[in-house]
Amino acid sequence: MGTVQEKQFKKPDVVGKKPPRSLVVPSTNVISTVNRIAKKHREMAQLKSPLFDFYLVSEPDLIQEILVNQHKNFVKGDFLQRTKRVFGEGLLTSEGDFHHRQRRLVQPAFNHSRIAAYAETMISYTDRVLSSLRDGKVLDIHEEMTKLTMAIVAKCLFNEDVEEKSSSISRSLTDIIEYFNRLSSPFAWLLEKLPSNRKYSRAVGIVDGMVYGMIEDRRKNTRDYGDLLSMLMSARDADGNVMSDKQIRDEALILFAAGHETTANALSWTWYLISKHPEVEEKLRREVDTVLGSKRPSYDDVPKLVYTTNVLTEGMRIYPPAWILTRQALNDCVIGGFSVPAGTDVLMSQYVVHHDGRFFKDPEKFDPDRWTMEFRAKLPKFAYFPFGGGPRGCVGEPFAWMEGVLIIARMAQSWNFTLAENQKVEMLPRITLRPKNGIRMIATQRESSRR
Repeated sequence: MGTVQEKQFKKPDVVGKKPPRSLVVPSTNVISTVNRIAKKHREMAQLKSPLFDFYLVSEPDLIQEILVNQHKNFVKGDFLQRTKRVFGEGLLTSEGDFHHRQRRLVQPAFNHSRIAAYAETMISYTDRVLSSLRDGKVLDIHEEMTKLTMAIVAKCLFNEDVEEKSSSISRSLTDIIEYFNRLSSPFAWLLEKLPSNRKYSRAVGIVDGMVYGMIEDRRKNTRDYGDLLSMLMSARDADGNVMSDKQIRDEALILFAAGHETTANALSWTWYLISKHPEVEEKLRREVDTVLGSKRPSYDDVPKLVYTTNVLTEGMRIYPPAWILTRQALNDCVIGGFSVPAGTDVLMSQYVVHHDGRFFKDPEKFDPDRWTMEFRAKLPKFAYFPFGGGPRGCVGEPFAWMEGVLIIARMAQSWNFTLAENQKVEMLPRITLRPKNGIRMIATQRESSRR
């Protein structure tokens, strides 16, 4: 049911200049390397080494040109094509008419009325996490947020309760993400032969078992639950054919994986930043107490939680959950006056642009107050793009925003989280931006919630 666009290799009407070349020495600190080159070459640079050759684009207007204005000339790069071994022809990897068709099928699961209905589930599952806390408990906030967001997306989109399986599923998804990192290597063909890949195979088996189990149960029970899985199973193509179990699995798996991973990262890093800035924590508590009091937050409260939204916005600016995007040019083209040959892999880093001092004063400072309506109005469109953009922007963005705001507000109503001592919190840039060894925090119940 799907085809990948063929490369036409057409010449552009206008020939541009070549971007400056920057020779890159392989480094373990990839974010630092990319950031350094972007500061030297603001618009576009060619990253060259014996192992790879990329174009790095760091100017918002040029990013918009690639993701929006000339989006039909760019497809996902070779790396994401290799991930089809796991995700198949899901929204992350599919191209052309097939991707457009699948996106139309998935989009209704994230429309306004359905998003509103998900709010109660988000709060209920957050309350389950809070009920397990006690004063002084040390927890890995990233592990807790991963389990929580995983349970929420499974229930909202697939009407499944996976809490009892969440630990094994979470570990399996981590193993799969580590495997993806291997696929980005020019020696991927060799690494695939290593014995350690058995761990990856087991991980895929665990996750596939869960997803195919959901599909099998739903085949036996023809009831329409009104969720994403029901929509996928009832969808028909132009010839009246329903989707195969494999096609449903591909879409369900990518939405399940991406639907919890990025939000878990965003929440984890935001709690980390809040714990290091007591003035932000105090202002957050004041808003939550004023808007909510002791009642459970709801969908209608989200627009009122302005500062809470700004806290999450700023958290995703400093630590964007997806820190880099890749595209590959189908045909020769010109972007911002620079020639981009067909077949060129182009990198666009949210982390780099979000830390650009031209757009954000004191870019390393965690400052939720910067996000005034005036500031937002003046900010170039792709100076802040945690969810990507254009026709291939994240389909679940409204879901993720509401989920993040509701979880922060509900947790802040009754608990404070303090960073535990004697730990080194580091970024782990993979497909997403995870904390390398988790983030250990101490939970303390607020006095107002003890009464």
